[in-house]
Amino acid sequence: MRTAKQPYRSPLARLQPTSIDVEVIKRGGWQDEHILVVCETDERLSEFERECIRRIGNRLYGVKSGACDE
Repeated sequence: MRTAKQPYRSPLARLQPTSIDVEVIKRGGWQDEHILVVCETDERLSEFERECIRRIGNRLYGVKSGACDE
């Protein structure tokens, strides 16, 4: 009776990174630690919200070098 050969399993396979859902991490950060991570170009934000994010970021962390301040 013949049995099928199992493919070689590399011991390095366990070291390969698994993909993570960044939105899940962001949601958990907000819900657990009240840390908000948002990109000012996020399409889910209105133009007013983007401008608010931009101004808060500039006030807390300074204007990005090479960026023009409106």
